[in-house]
Amino acid sequence: MVLEPILDPIFDENSFGYRPRKSALDAVSVTRERCWKYDWVVEFDIKGLFDNIDHEMLMKALRKHCDCKWILLYVERWLKAPIEMDGQVIPRDKGTPQGGVVSPLLANLFLHYAFDAWVKRELPQIPFCRYADDGLLHCRTKRQAEYVMAKIASRFKECKLEIHPEKSKIVYCKDRNRTEEQPNIKFDFLGYTFRPRRCVDKKGVIHPNYLPAMSSSAKKAIHATMRSWHVQLKTDKRLNDIANMFNPVLRGWYQYYGRFYASEMQRIWERFNRYLVEWARSKYKRLTKHLGKARQYIKQLAKAQPNLFVHWQSGAILAE
Repeated sequence: MVLEPILDPIFDENSFGYRPRKSALDAVSVTRERCWKYDWVVEFDIKGLFDNIDHEMLMKALRKHCDCKWILLYVERWLKAPIEMDGQVIPRDKGTPQGGVVSPLLANLFLHYAFDAWVKRELPQIPFCRYADDGLLHCRTKRQAEYVMAKIASRFKECKLEIHPEKSKIVYCKDRNRTEEQPNIKFDFLGYTFRPRRCVDKKGVIHPNYLPAMSSSAKKAIHATMRSWHVQLKTDKRLNDIANMFNPVLRGWYQYYGRFYASEMQRIWERFNRYLVEWARSKYKRLTKHLGKARQYIKQLAKAQPNLFVHWQSGAILAE
């Protein structure tokens, strides 16, 4: 049996080849730098990727990396296995089962040939970045961006896929040196929103720069997660227990979303601090009817034990 390694880049290092998979934050960092160098971004999203992958094309790609007939046989059987819905057996001639552990791997293999290798071959001067079914291509002019958008739409059509008409667009990277008025000046990628933001240069001059920061959808998801914790109801726990329960998740958010434009996380930390205040009011009778005293209690704890919570370590305590 020969099972060749499959290159799985989050982004290509340059137009001449691939490097092994790097972290999503590396992709965000590279995208940020490219947005400074290139004026236009072609953002695309594939409509219903997992539901529309062509089986024959996928198997052709898999055969390039695997010559074990049993693996090929069972993968093909798994792909074509019918599904039962409302008592009806529905045959499948395309798509990979969503939720299947191997589906993302097969989808990435398919897109490696449908998109990555194709861009390298057909558009060698266009830097690109892809994560799953979301991708970006950087262009120098609007005319070039329009050409690239048309090319990739045609390419996906050849591969029996379609780019999402609402989620795919051409974006202008507006900043103090690029001042054209364009309808689209922001895009989301890997949980970050790229758009013009307030920046202070080395000389202390305030100006707009094109930068990534935590996206609104990421904030909403985090707020929903924190609500589900019901911190204010855990009156049987000590504050140390709460820190041990939630610090791993808070640390993950801080390490990922705090990498770029960390000030956007301030509302996240304020919300969690408010939950701690409500926890104190629920736990201690002397604080139940005194919001101000509860806030002061948590604030004093934060100053006395600044390393207790991840965000306290960075100075995100209750404001005056």
